[in-house]
Amino acid sequence: MTSLTYVYGLVVADRRPSLARVPSGLPAAAPVRLIEVARGRWLVAADVTARDYGEAAINRGLSNLDWVSRAAVAHEAVLESFAARATVLPMKLFTIFTSDERAVADIRRNHARVDALVRRVGGHEEFAVRVVLDRAKAIARRGGRASAVRAAPSGIAYLTRKKAQRDAATELAAHARDTVADLYDRLSRHARLARRRSASDLPIEAGPLLLDAAFLVPRAKARAFRARVAREARLLARHGYGLTLTGPWPPYTFVQD
Repeated sequence: MTSLTYVYGLVVADRRPSLARVPSGLPAAAPVRLIEVARGRWLVAADVTARDYGEAAINRGLSNLDWVSRAAVAHEAVLESFAARATVLPMKLFTIFTSDERAVADIRRNHARVDALVRRVGGHEEFAVRVVLDRAKAIARRGGRASAVRAAPSGIAYLTRKKAQRDAATELAAHARDTVADLYDRLSRHARLARRRSASDLPIEAGPLLLDAAFLVPRAKARAFRARVAREARLLARHGYGLTLTGPWPPYTFVQD
C-alpha cells in the first residue's frame, strides 16, 4: 500500500523536541514523528496511506464536514502541543508529500521564505479577539430612542416610531464601527502584528459579529495582553458588546502571505 508523508508543520527549537505528550494526530495516520531539515529545524510529520489521504480520498472526504472537522481538530492539536515550547510554522490542512525527501526538499527550496517567517513569528503567539453586539442592550444603554414613541396606535405614531427605530439603528451602527475600530487600534499597539478578518453580519449567539481579529503577541507579554483584553471586555460589556479572547494559537494568520 502506497505510503505518503503528511506534514503538520515546521518546528524551530534549540534542541530536538520531545514527542512524549504529542497527540496521536489525524485519524488512520501513523504516530507523529520528526524529520530533521536543518540544524534546529524539524518537520512534524506522520505516515499516511494513499487509501486514506491520497488525492481521491481527500476529494471524497471534503464533502463530509464531520470528516474534515475531525482532521482539522487533530491537525491543530498536534501543532498546539509544540507551540508553547518552540516556534511553529503551521502547514495547511492536508499538506502531503509523496516522500520525506520531497517534503524536506520543498522546505529547503523555500528557505528564504521560511527564514523570513521564523523571524516574523519566532517567540510570539497568536490570539484571536471577537466582538459581538447585543442590539437591544446597546440601544437601551444609548437612551432607548427606538421606544421613545409610545402613543396610541395611530398612523402618525406608527410612522414616527418606525423612523425613531431606523434612526437608532443607524446611530448604533456608526457607533459600533467606531467602537471596534478604536478597540482594534488600542490592542494593536500591544502586538507585533495585527490583522482584521472579515466579520460576518450573520447572527451568532448574542448578536452580529463586529470584529474578528488576530494579534501576534510576544510570548513574554502574553499575560499582560490577556489582562488588557479582559479590561476592555468589562468596559464594553456595559454598552452591550460581548468580547471574547481565544488562544494562544500557532500563528496561522501570520504565516500566510
